Amino acid sequence: MVQKQEQEDATDEIAEVAPGILRLQLPIEFTGLGHVNCYALEDERGFALVDPGMPGPTSWQNLMGRLALAEIPLARVHTVVVTHSHPDHFGAAALLAQETGAEIVAHERFRTLFDLNDIDDSELEDADPDADPELLAFLHRLDTPRPSPWGGEALGPPPERLAEMRDNAAAVLPWMRSPRPTKRVGDLERIRLGGREWVGLDTPGHTDDHLCLFDEENGVLLSGDQVLPTITPHISGMVDDALQRFMDSLDRLAGIGRVSVALPAHGHPMTDLAGRVKEIQTHHDSRLEDLHRYSDELGWASVTDLSHKLFKPRSWGGMAEDETYAHLEHLRLHGGAEVREEAGVLLYKLATG
Repeated sequence: MVQKQEQEDATDEIAEVAPGILRLQLPIEFTGLGHVNCYALEDERGFALVDPGMPGPTSWQNLMGRLALAEIPLARVHTVVVTHSHPDHFGAAALLAQETGAEIVAHERFRTLFDLNDIDDSELEDADPDADPELLAFLHRLDTPRPSPWGGEALGPPPERLAEMRDNAAAVLPWMRSPRPTKRVGDLERIRLGGREWVGLDTPGHTDDHLCLFDEENGVLLSGDQVLPTITPHISGMVDDALQRFMDSLDRLAGIGRVSVALPAHGHPMTDLAGRVKEIQTHHDSRLEDLHRYSDELGWASVTDLSHKLFKPRSWGGMAEDETYAHLEHLRLHGGAEVREEAGVLLYKLATG
């Protein structure tokens, strides 16, 4: 089986992928990916880093090593850009800001699963008053899994990972702090980084808070996880009609028409953005057709059962169910499916004909 670009192990190559933009590959072991691309944009003030990798001491050491290879002193990092709220993208952002005073740039709707500011004080009122409030809030978040709306696996890290984080909470917490954006970018808002002007593009679907940045003058697109070269980005069903929003975002990027190179968060630079967009859209159209066929076979079926038809066993679990749910809800919202609830589990049946 041919390995996907996004699964390739990180190398220590520092490549200039566009004038003044360096690609640093950071090793990760996350949902089958082998690396995340951290882009370094140079200007007269120093460097802006885009998507600085996972949280944790090993990831931090890897980032420091890549910066050294690129001859970028940590003190010259003045901005961190986070394309969206997944840990392989925002993980090191808070620590970078703490160490350098760097600004953090993100989408105007940016928020993370472990954002401790989202916890109401009343939820902690019975806790030890002498305990570290931030540690208490972190433990509360670990002990309060988010139920899935379809009645399947809870959302977030798997139980074994949550247990490990809880057992080592005091050591884990410094690495898991959510970044606090100092600049939240709205759609079509302009920002200057790397000696060039970028236009912020609201591109929801993969997440609700996904931000692409486009350099109109040079035709450079920072595409994050919205468009990847050889795998199809995950679509989360946790926002209304995520599939439609994702497809609309793809249409928007393909319609730019002036993209000379798209720089993804995983995999290699792309020069045929419109062609890749079409491939991704065709994939999801095929998924919808598959769901019709499986629904005819199973009748009323749960999201979990249908996800087991759409995905191979190695991919079964919360993410596969989440994406299956996004497709089913898209069909329901457009009149192509019915839903009912039995014992807390949603069952779907697709329209025929």
